[in-house]
Amino acid sequence: MTATIDKPTAPAEAGRSARSLVDTVFRAREISIAGALVLLVLFTWIAEPRFLNDQGVKDLLLNAAILVLLAVGQSVVVVTRNIDLSVGSVVGLSAFACGKFVSGTDHGPLLVALLGIAVGAACGLVSGSLVSFGKVPALVVTLGMLYIIQGVDYWWAEGEQINAADVPQPVLDLGSGSVLGIPYLPLVSFAVLAATAYFLRTYRSGRELYAIGSSPEAARLAGVPIRRRVLGAYVFSGAVAGFAGSLWLARFGTVVADNAHGWELTVVSAVVVGGVAIVGGTGTVWGAALGALLLTTIGSALSVLKVDSFWEDAIAGALLLAAISVDRIVNVRMTRALRKRSAR
Repeated sequence: MTATIDKPTAPAEAGRSARSLVDTVFRAREISIAGALVLLVLFTWIAEPRFLNDQGVKDLLLNAAILVLLAVGQSVVVVTRNIDLSVGSVVGLSAFACGKFVSGTDHGPLLVALLGIAVGAACGLVSGSLVSFGKVPALVVTLGMLYIIQGVDYWWAEGEQINAADVPQPVLDLGSGSVLGIPYLPLVSFAVLAATAYFLRTYRSGRELYAIGSSPEAARLAGVPIRRRVLGAYVFSGAVAGFAGSLWLARFGTVVADNAHGWELTVVSAVVVGGVAIVGGTGTVWGAALGALLLTTIGSALSVLKVDSFWEDAIAGALLLAAISVDRIVNVRMTRALRKRSAR
């Protein structure tokens, strides 16, 4: 009696080929971003050696820490084929709420962080409920939430400013302290980044987010709870943005109503430039973090080289258009390649 081994079906082979091809392409994107970042740092260092002195490196890490956090939260939403344009406003609201909470008190950083996470998660819950259960387009919902949160923040603040002198020293120490010469904030951002990457890669619920972004209909037929997963992605993005708001307070001490105003497009740019496809289903939080680091480094380099800050936005916009164009070209070519393989 002879044993027979069934050959993989064509769809299975095509699926593995597609995943392999996609992984290769976006791994190459991340490597190219890292290479561009290294070249940018080297060029700026050659032009201005003080760019990489101890304080310069600390400033680079501190400037990138909050944007990296926001990019991580945004990535989890974008891979589901959605978007969250309210993260900048959530940062502002959370920072002001945390500032009001600790002003003139002796509250520690843990309570501040928990409050920021709660404020952000509540905002994400509203947006996620409307998108996942209300079936309202994500762009409309989160754009509306952006203006609603801004309005609430301005109404609450009434021109008030939270000053660093009113913030407890332990909270300020979180934003200015370091361990072994490395500031706390980048370490916190890296911890959130690593934990999120591990979750998305290891846990079934994390992989299901990619399945939803790749093909919502196929995910539904496979039994994926799409509404719950999308809602969870928005709550996570909001919680991370709220946490970033508490870190904003620790970093700067002084808080006003329009903190992080306009950061929404910067966060989206970082995510897309980092290889997270705007149409969902592909990309990693590591790539998004690299995109955030690249954008903040561009801003720092332009400042050191005394170039007009206008070019920072122009370069970010150009990188965003280039990334979207590359994603589109790659998707078209991968589709053609897979069709040819299937035909053979």
